Amino acid sequence: MSTIRNKVQLIGNVGREPEIVNLESGKKLAKFSVATNENYKNGNGERITDTQWHNIVAWGKTAELVEKYVNKGKEVGVEGKLTSRSWDDKDGTKRYITEVICNELLLMGK
Repeated sequence: MSTIRNKVQLIGNVGREPEIVNLESGKKLAKFSVATNENYKNGNGERITDTQWHNIVAWGKTAELVEKYVNKGKEVGVEGKLTSRSWDDKDGTKRYITEVICNELLLMGK
């Protein structure tokens, strides 16, 4: 059971061009968003699409794959773990974000 602790698997479409950062240490970082859709019918029988956006962060070799092959609109599968962090913005307001740290990327479709 411990192997599935904090494990996330998503299949969706990339929402924006990935942001690639080359760090001074030589490591590469990629940030992008993925949209997942869930379809259902409401009480009136109308079809509803619920879209959820997920922030994805990839490091190292995975970031290199993102840089080469991932573009806006591309369908991808992402496996990783959830992390949350906070920071103070320039106005002193505390901001929070939840991200998926990607350790496996699957390129889907064309």
